[in-house]
Formats: sequence, structure tokens, C-alpha cells
Amino acid sequence: MTWLNEPLATIAYCWRIERRDGVAIGLTAHDRDLEVDGFHYRAAPGMTPSAIRRGAGLDADSMDVTGALTGAAVSEVDLLAGRWDGARISLFAVDWTAPDAVVALGSGTIGAIETRDGVLTAELRGAAAALDAPVVEMTSPECRAELGDKRCRVAMAGRRRFARVIAAEGAVLTLDTEEPVAGGWAGGRLRWFGGANSGLSDVIAASAGGLVTLRRAPRFEAAGALVEVSEGCDKSIATCAGRFGNVANFRGEPYLPGIDLLTRYPGE
Repeated sequence: MTWLNEPLATIAYCWRIERRDGVAIGLTAHDRDLEVDGFHYRAAPGMTPSAIRRGAGLDADSMDVTGALTGAAVSEVDLLAGRWDGARISLFAVDWTAPDAVVALGSGTIGAIETRDGVLTAELRGAAAALDAPVVEMTSPECRAELGDKRCRVAMAGRRRFARVIAAEGAVLTLDTEEPVAGGWAGGRLRWFGGANSGLSDVIAASAGGLVTLRRAPRFEAAGALVEVSEGCDKSIATCAGRFGNVANFRGEPYLPGIDLLTRYPGE
């Protein structure tokens, strides 16, 4: 690629950002929009990457991207709402005079995000960052699986239903349908399919009939929105056995003696 060695530089940085809800946008540090492989990259000259640290070892690759927040692309409201959490980013360089040859510079997911005075700073964590996660689970009296995942194996068909938000007061929502059993939605998830919260999801802290209490209040106006609510589980073996009949797949140690057994005096 001779354009990398030309005395007059024609290098432009580009970012492709893919959110977990499927929305994808392209940004470029060039002063005008670019078309690369049929994808449109919007000019965002204020977006600049830091030095990219790459290595052959097991240390996690990382970099920072800093730039001005723009309502048309990445807004502070959407950042605070969590729409960009865990988004996948690919960073590359192109020749802006003929953007057909791509030089990959890095890829990963968005980590820590900081906003200050209208300026965004986002950390890009590479694939090696996954090695920082624990590889061995700790024992616990509660189940470590999530209801319906490949370890739990409870079929979720029929345990999800759509509802309409009739009213919202803080974190408490009133739905037009009631839970299947008392407290059945507690610990489950509520996904927004309509309104300003569309594409977001929340954890349900408690439920009673048609009332649902979320872990935090909705980010935007909620009344009238279409939502999907999923049953939850308190992760106890009693619920696993009595409500789901799934003790064979219980991923906890409810009868394992705790640390208090080691601190007992003789004769207790």
C-alpha cells in the first residue's frame, strides 16, 4: 500500500460501531463523509484515537477514542441510557482519495465511557481482555445459571409475554396484564419494544399482579410503550424444584457447609 509512504499523507481513520441491538454506524476523522465497502462513514473530525497498544503476550490490548458528542451520531443521552454498552468497534485506516484498501488497526468492545463538558472518551478493550475474567466459578448456595440459558435448560416458550405499560411512577410500572404466578416476574427481564426506551432492557426487582418494579427507573417516558416481560427466578433450590421441576440442572451448592463451620467451638 504505497499511499502509506507518500510524502503527502491522505490517511483517514474510520470507526465502525455495532450496538448490541443491531444498530451500526460509521464515523471517520476525515473532514467529509466516506464510503468504504458500501458502508457510509459520517465525518466526525473531532474523533481521534489514542496510541493503540498491541502485544504478542497475554496482556489485554486497549486504546481510547476521544471526541465531541454529536446528537446525530452518538448522543450523551443514549450513552447514559446504556445503548452503547458493550458495542463492538472496528478501527481502520484508509486512503481518503480512494478508500478501497483498508488497514485494520484494532477491534474490540466499548469498556469504560466518560463524558465531560460535551466530550466523549471511550475505552476500547481488545479480545485479550476476556482473559481477565475468572475461569473457575465460586461455590454458592444459589444457582449460578440464568433462567432459560444453556445450563439451566428451562424452556422459556410460554414464559415470555407482551404487555402494554398503562402507567409509570418512578421505577414502578403498571402493565395491562398480570404475572402467571405470584412474584413470577421478579428477577426476570423487561425489554422495551416501543417508545423512547425501545431497544433497552431492564431487570425486574419485584412484581405483584400487574405491577412491576424495575431495578432503576426507565430512562425515558414509559407510559403507553409495548414491552416484553420474562419470568424470573430467585435462584433458590426450592423454587427450582417446586416451580420449574429442574433440580437436575441446579447450578449451586445449597447444602455445602459455610465458613461458620470452621469457627465453631468444640461441643457446639
